[in-house]
Amino acid sequence: MEVSIEKIKALRSSTGAGILDCKSALEEAGGDIDKAIEILRKKGAIKAAKRADRVTPEGIVYSYIHHNEKIGVLLLLGCETDFVARTEEFHELAKKICFQIASMNPQWISKEDVPEDIINKEKEIYLEELKDSNKPENIKEQIIENKLGKFYEDNCLLEQVYVFGEGEKIKDLVTELAAKVGENITVAKFARFAVGE
Repeated sequence: MEVSIEKIKALRSSTGAGILDCKSALEEAGGDIDKAIEILRKKGAIKAAKRADRVTPEGIVYSYIHHNEKIGVLLLLGCETDFVARTEEFHELAKKICFQIASMNPQWISKEDVPEDIINKEKEIYLEELKDSNKPENIKEQIIENKLGKFYEDNCLLEQVYVFGEGEKIKDLVTELAAKVGENITVAKFARFAVGE
């Protein structure tokens, strides 16, 4: 069953769960939002979203050096307890995130980290591109929002689609593990080093 974007957005705004979680829950529930909420509750995705404000004083510093020794990544991945930080799944998530950073070279962790002046500059560029079009203002605004969304996907780690995945974003991988372990997990910092850059 094909689920509308509007329903996915509505479920996401009411639960805080990830987009892919919302989409699959709605598909499983045949488009029924109440049933989808129940499915998400059973999977723990809503709890993970509610835990997002909790402090993450524990975690690991994970490093990755590409086989050609030309790219290296350092990642600080946070969690609530040392117990979770030592698990194989937590280390596997750190490894996946490092692969992503090495491959896609994100500039920021999340879209909230993008400086306001850069967002405004991007909007100026998009407005300039659309100035000669005869599109109505509301359509122009929608186009600008879509382009901004693409900008975030290209430049913000959590918004990027995982390079070795099947359409899930990095934030979905983080939420999935957070739901499984019952703790908040955060990407605190990262640094990417590349020879010649």
